[in-house]
Amino acid sequence: MKKIRLDIVGLSYSQTQSGAYALVLGEVEGNRRLPIIIGSHEAQAIAIRIEKMIPSRPLTHDLFQSFAESFGIKLVEVLIYNLIEGIFYAKIICSDGNKMVEIDARTSDAVALAVRFEAPIYAYEFIMSSAGIIIEGHEFAFLENLDKANKVQDPNMVEVEEKTPSKSPNNPFSSFTDEQLEQALNQALTEENYEQAALIRDEISKRK
Repeated sequence: MKKIRLDIVGLSYSQTQSGAYALVLGEVEGNRRLPIIIGSHEAQAIAIRIEKMIPSRPLTHDLFQSFAESFGIKLVEVLIYNLIEGIFYAKIICSDGNKMVEIDARTSDAVALAVRFEAPIYAYEFIMSSAGIIIEGHEFAFLENLDKANKVQDPNMVEVEEKTPSKSPNNPFSSFTDEQLEQALNQALTEENYEQAALIRDEISKRK
């Protein structure tokens, strides 16, 4: 299956799920975005590395990196390989120089490790086709609310399973006409509100 190379292009508070964050991956050689809802701790782990911050004590993903590198293990790539009922499935592909090993992982953890090992992130084409959002232009420009992500320290935070933005039966766009949906989609994309764009895209797809 064809693999699509992705980069991290966005990280912000989720507008559809309290206490969660929206991680947005963007197609390197294209104009599609893949929004994924992740937990606060994983958002913090990703944000800290992107901002090149050094925590006073190593975080779990930092410990994993140190452990792997101590034994000559390299993370070769991250692959988002499936999407079932709105849940993304990923794996990390590692090598010790002699053999390759694939390890199942939550998408958020896999991305947090990818930024530490500077490993490429991929998704299969069928995932981008079904869950990706097309953006006009090639802006890879927004990383917002990282400060807020870095400050999240609540140890009792409920873990959020990474998934597509909620597809509630009470979709606020269900009463829109087709023309209104297209206008709302264009506005959401202009404002880089990818969660809202995903909800609108789902409503448009449901009517086809």
